[in-house]
Amino acid sequence: MTTHASLLPGLPVRPDIVLADGVAFRPGRVHEGCGRSRRVLAAMLAGAVTGPVIWALPAWERDRLYPPGLAAFCDPGRIVLARGRSAADLLWVVEESLRSGAVALAVAELAEPPGLTAVRRLHLAAGAGGGRAIGLLLTPEQGGAPGVESRWHLAPDPKGGWLAHRLRARMAPEARLRLSQGPGGGLTAHPLAPPA
Repeated sequence: MTTHASLLPGLPVRPDIVLADGVAFRPGRVHEGCGRSRRVLAAMLAGAVTGPVIWALPAWERDRLYPPGLAAFCDPGRIVLARGRSAADLLWVVEESLRSGAVALAVAELAEPPGLTAVRRLHLAAGAGGGRAIGLLLTPEQGGAPGVESRWHLAPDPKGGWLAHRLRARMAPEARLRLSQGPGGGLTAHPLAPPA
């Protein structure tokens, strides 16, 4: 596990949440997950943290979370679902959840990436909540939210498992990995060569 210096004075240094070698999420910050398997990424992260998880979904979205599918990665009983009528509602739920310090992870499923002001507000809320929680914005396609700590694209691998692409990170270079889940639920990462 890697550690980092606190980004806000007075906050303790917290270890990154590591899903697999090379796949880490800094607490007290906001990250972005995109691609076809972005919900799987959120479920993996929910399984790696300890404590309640808030998952904000658009009220207009017909897709639902499937608890037996989530159970392969995390305890679905730890997830509190919230519904919002607009992107602003979903971002408010995540902001207040992060500010409260009572959750380990706050997820917002968004139809498009939010602007820089919204992301900055979420970073500040995560810091105000003690820097323990992770904010995760799930966006379609290649994402693109400005100011996020990291952006991960996750897609199913035809050979089994998932193809993870770290598109952006403040403290790490772009990377491509193949993720596989072992019988005990743990994840293994295998580096992939960059595309030609």
